[in-house]
Amino acid sequence: MPKTDANPPLPSFPGEYVLQEVSPDELQKAVKPKQFIHIDQSECIMCEGCVDICPWKCIHMLAPDTVAEAVNTVEPGIDPEDHVVFVIDEDVCTRCALCVDRCPTGVIILGKTGPAPRDGDLHQRDSNHGYAYGMRF
Repeated sequence: MPKTDANPPLPSFPGEYVLQEVSPDELQKAVKPKQFIHIDQSECIMCEGCVDICPWKCIHMLAPDTVAEAVNTVEPGIDPEDHVVFVIDEDVCTRCALCVDRCPTGVIILGKTGPAPRDGDLHQRDSNHGYAYGMRF
């Protein structure tokens, strides 16, 4: 039985890049509508189940200083409880939802891009266990 590397190498980033958050409106204008995937880091237990089960190896757990130069975003690592930052390669991810089903705490959310609720994420999970259609947490 072939063995796979449990900790594959980090993705190679091009020499010049800008990492930043974009609004849902800008995202819908720039790319075709696609389901978003989000990992709530505040409730993640760092089991690496999502990284392990991803057949495309597009979920990466990075040290906060790896993305320290990101612009237009909340400073990564500002919460001392956040020991990693999750980066998902959107070009490779097929939204197969294996990570959503594998997550023991249900903090991986797969849904449609749209405006956030007025009162934000209340950290309440429903019986859909990570599936949020028609709204964004």
